[in-house]
Amino acid sequence: MIDITTMYSGLALQNPLIASASPLTESIQNIVQLEDAGIAAVVLPSLFEEQLRVESESLDLDLSRGVDEFPEATTYFPNLTNYNMGPDGYLELIQNAKRRVRIPIIASLNGSTPGGWLSYAKDMEQAGASAIEMNLYTVECDADRTSEAVERSYCAVVELVKAKLQIPIAVKISPFFTSMAHMARKLVNSGADALVLFNRFYQPDFDPENLEVVPRLELSRRYELLLRMHWTAILYGKVDASLAVTGGVHETEDVLKAVMAGASAVMMTSALLANGIRHAHRILEELRRWLEDHEYHSIREMTGCMSQGAVADPAAFERGNYMKVLSSYSLMRR
Repeated sequence: MIDITTMYSGLALQNPLIASASPLTESIQNIVQLEDAGIAAVVLPSLFEEQLRVESESLDLDLSRGVDEFPEATTYFPNLTNYNMGPDGYLELIQNAKRRVRIPIIASLNGSTPGGWLSYAKDMEQAGASAIEMNLYTVECDADRTSEAVERSYCAVVELVKAKLQIPIAVKISPFFTSMAHMARKLVNSGADALVLFNRFYQPDFDPENLEVVPRLELSRRYELLLRMHWTAILYGKVDASLAVTGGVHETEDVLKAVMAGASAVMMTSALLANGIRHAHRILEELRRWLEDHEYHSIREMTGCMSQGAVADPAAFERGNYMKVLSSYSLMRR
């Protein structure tokens, strides 16, 4: 019997496949179906710091100023109290999910300031969350704020939350740091039990006819896995934390590549939305079959086998590989 169990962020998982935050994980019925399909854990949709501010009425007060003069002003913001299920409904979702399924329930907080994290992270823990995924999503537009200040604020938030909780915390970050490896180590030293690579930045589009900025969301594509796989392979063995890959995981081969790079967990969203929840069952069956065909006894045997520290040519992950990639393409001659 092939052993595909793994450890992620201190949690014992039956396999490396996690359903990451999406509308699928907002429903108890779907969470039950995800467990039945073999998913080892679920990440609930992110609760946004702005939602917590609405609940405390501070944001409501700010938005109400000037509404009489500019009624359209409030339309620039989403209906934050109704996004997902709201702060109170979120805690209820955690409690209900814990009663219905055995797999770990990972809560997700999306914020950027210490005040937006601390009290509610504790509420999530008390509601029964197995772990918390801190989604550090912020777009820095202040030209006077240095990269050092940004990194310091991230680490400070992680330290504060870690000090308050008993459950593990995973930090979901973007790849846009000048020194990704150094930043990863700083976050781990600040208390992160796991790093989730990477956050997808959903960029707005322009409507040239109406001169409007419009939101646009597209499901991930398989090519997006390459960036995640690359940095997982570099970080494996260099940080004392679990690594998870999210973004671009659609097929069994993608799961294999992520694990070989060093991921102990592989998160999937777009493929489940596009193909249905039972897609996870097929992936896991194919994963077991591949391991058996290649004479692995457990998935842990191959974890990190293609990381930078394990391959014959570690420079393949560095600048030299850039030239190899360019020279690998030759124009077809007529």
